Amino acid sequence: MLTEASIRGLIRNGGVFKDVEGSTPKEVFENLCAMADLPDCFDKKNLVEELSEREKILSTAVGNGIAIPHPRKSLVDEDANQLMMVCYLKTPIAMSAPDERKVSVMFVLLTKSSQFHLQTLSNLARLIHDDSFRKFLDTKPDTESLIEKISATLQKK
Repeated sequence: MLTEASIRGLIRNGGVFKDVEGSTPKEVFENLCAMADLPDCFDKKNLVEELSEREKILSTAVGNGIAIPHPRKSLVDEDANQLMMVCYLKTPIAMSAPDERKVSVMFVLLTKSSQFHLQTLSNLARLIHDDSFRKFLDTKPDTESLIEKISATLQKK
């Protein structure tokens, strides 16, 4: 079962990135991948292409200024390399969100198994539906502050 400890681990593996530039999802992915210290199993150019292709098929914007980009197929070779990069955009971008709001925060999710991926998405959905959590994201919290808020929010639900 996925717990807030799993999400904490994913974020610690991936990192939190502030003021990521880009006027399109692909530009954001390129800049994010250039900033990130990714495990060797990831070819950064391929990762950018896979994330961009996924966006062309169907937007990962979920509303309220948030998107959860992820590739269509797993690029992760082992559980230890699963990660989530939290990306605060320097300038919000349009990503065809259901509420038509521009995206300012991305949770880029890279998991090994579809079951773990779906469980993580479910917990992210619980977080995103929490008003106080969404407002907290506007402050562009650092890794530890974000992890503390995630734990507190998931524990109260």
